[in-house]
Amino acid sequence: MEKIRYGVIGLSMGAYHAKGVAAQVESELAAVYDPNPEAVAAVVRDSHPLRVAESWQEIALADDIDVVVVCTPDQLHEEMTISALEHGKHVLCEKPMALTREACAHMIAAAEATGKKLMVGQVCRYAPAFAKAKELIDAGEIGELYYVESEYAHDYLKVRGANDWRVDPMRYGLLGGGCHAMDLLSWIAGRPNEVFAYSNHKMLKDWPTDDTTIAVLKYPGDVIGKVFCSISCKRDYTMRSLFYGSKGTIICDNTSPEMTIFDENHAPRKLPIDINNHNVFAEISEMTAAIRENRQPSTTGYDGADTVSICLSAVESTKSGLPVKISYLKSSEKKISF
Repeated sequence: MEKIRYGVIGLSMGAYHAKGVAAQVESELAAVYDPNPEAVAAVVRDSHPLRVAESWQEIALADDIDVVVVCTPDQLHEEMTISALEHGKHVLCEKPMALTREACAHMIAAAEATGKKLMVGQVCRYAPAFAKAKELIDAGEIGELYYVESEYAHDYLKVRGANDWRVDPMRYGLLGGGCHAMDLLSWIAGRPNEVFAYSNHKMLKDWPTDDTTIAVLKYPGDVIGKVFCSISCKRDYTMRSLFYGSKGTIICDNTSPEMTIFDENHAPRKLPIDINNHNVFAEISEMTAAIRENRQPSTTGYDGADTVSICLSAVESTKSGLPVKISYLKSSEKKISF
């Protein structure tokens, strides 16, 4: 069986993807590109010999690549993804899928027009603690859900990104980072239909967007939830998450070696969990399997667009001071629109 050949564009987060591809039996790392020679050198050291492309377009057009992994600043996702799709490649695009609903629609339209797979890298779905939480909830371990909560706590002063790409008026913290928490809750509780949010701008005062947001959401089945996002926390990164049900509670995050499960009598049970908050190995495995089995990946372009829409609806609420009904991408035979 021939290996699925991957090309990776962007070697910051993409370095994890490159290692994930190279470590698997069914995939092959064919080429990489990054404008930063140091980032390239670090990956080449671990994956020698390896072709280093001279431009991202070279990877998008290459005949010996089956999948393009787009791990560049969010502002570049749309152009690179569409180019790769139109040149016959499947695409795994890092989260957030894009910074606007329109860009998401264009990317999905390109995938549907070309018949190629488009997967969005919402990697928290593959974090062992969150995957286990969903497994337990789906199995009825804590009964009927009634409240869900997740936080994205980070300090972007420590990770501004090359050329300060995170400092962008279109890249709201809730979208760029908080999309992890939004996607996690939607994956477990279903797509929310309404959001009301507050935000402030007290820490990263030289940045163009608010740095802290709290959003309250309505989910199917009368479940309510909350997402807290701060890109200026003076603490270690975490995504602490809670799931309350009629028969118990789950408390977990993606950086701890255990999760806690409470039963109806409030008795706690500690469950050991592997720490792997960037489990791109599982993400790459899923993309490869989707191609082999000729099916859609578990996180499709529509899923990525849903998460972008939820985040942007919350941002709209912070600006209007009103709750916002969330609109989702609709497809038809002739067009894709919100």
